[in-house]
Parts: sequence; structure tokens; C-alpha cells
Amino acid sequence: MQKRLTIIATSVAASMAVLIACNQQPAAAGNSVDTSKTATAAMPAFNGFESQEKWGEHLVIITGCNDCHTPKKMGPNGPEPDMSLMLSGHPAQMPPPPIDQKEAAKKGIAVTQDLTAWVGAWGITYAVNLTPDSTGLGAWTEEQFSKAIREGKWMGLENTRPVMPPMPWQDFKNFTDDEVKAIFAYLKSIPAIHNIVPQAVLAPPPPVK
Repeated sequence: MQKRLTIIATSVAASMAVLIACNQQPAAAGNSVDTSKTATAAMPAFNGFESQEKWGEHLVIITGCNDCHTPKKMGPNGPEPDMSLMLSGHPAQMPPPPIDQKEAAKKGIAVTQDLTAWVGAWGITYAVNLTPDSTGLGAWTEEQFSKAIREGKWMGLENTRPVMPPMPWQDFKNFTDDEVKAIFAYLKSIPAIHNIVPQAVLAPPPPVK
């Protein structure tokens, strides 16, 4: 009887050792999975998009950048963005709107041509080339781009004139740093289009009263 009890006790101890070993195996595997999840969580999320460029593309679309910076062509339902010239700005060969600038300023109205050129009390302004060509953002830095759209600095440089209407930088100043980075990354990734946009013709400032 004593011998039988000894055999049973030995079997129980062996079974417990096996159970402990088995329980330790999944724990090790579990730790491995958790580490992987932690590493994945640490990667940039890009606000749910697969890449920084895709996030930037989304922001460019929803903020209407193509409305002014992409030339138009006539479609079945009227003018529509010509995506073969996407974000290349006012076409160099297109003349300015045939509008009397002084008369427009006197009446306090703004007139546009193709939505890429605007005439108003401030003068005549043209949508700039946002592609990574040398005539566009090719030589720009991310800091310049941020200053231009969030601080209204022409060319993104200090001690320059302000960015003129209709560019809504007063709204774009609310972009976060990450959003600006995403937009800039996207604009640097699109096809470069050589297009020298005319210089703005600015009206003199109103007299001081």
C-alpha cells in the first residue's frame, strides 16, 4: 500500500511539473506577441492613412487646393480641374483677367479668371505652382512651406510681403505640425510641372487717414 501511494505521489508531482512547463510556454509566446504589438503601436499612424503622403493628399483634397491651384478645362458639366496640370498654378501663357482693377477696387468686388487669377482691391494675384518643379516648390524647405501657409509669409521667408487673397492662410494657420508635414510630403511626391506663374501686381496701400 505504501509503495502504491509513493507511485501515485510521484505521478502527481510529475504531472504538476509538466503543467507548470506548459503554462510557461504560452506566457513566453504571449510576451513575444505583446512586444510585436508594442512595436507596431510605436510606428507613425498617419491619422489612419497608409502613409504620410496619402494623408497629405487627403488634406489637399478636402481643403480645396485644386480649386485655385489646378487650371480648368471645359467638361460635360462646365469647367472642371485639368488634372494633367494638377496644382501647377495659373498657366503662364494665359493673360490676366480683362477687368479694370481700379473699378473693381472702387466697387469692393473680387473677380476671378479660371479661379487661378484674381482681381480685387489688393491688385492682381495668381495661384502659384505647388508641384516639386524648380518653378514651384522644388527648392522649398518644409519650414518655408509652413511659414507660407500658416503665417502668411510670401515664399515662406521672413521680411517679405504677406500672402495675398484669396489664399486663406488665416484659416490654414490652424493646421498642426503633423498636418503641414503630411501636405508638404504629398506635394513633393506629385509630378513636377514646369510652369512660371506671373508675378502678382499689387495695388498701392490705401492712404493713411
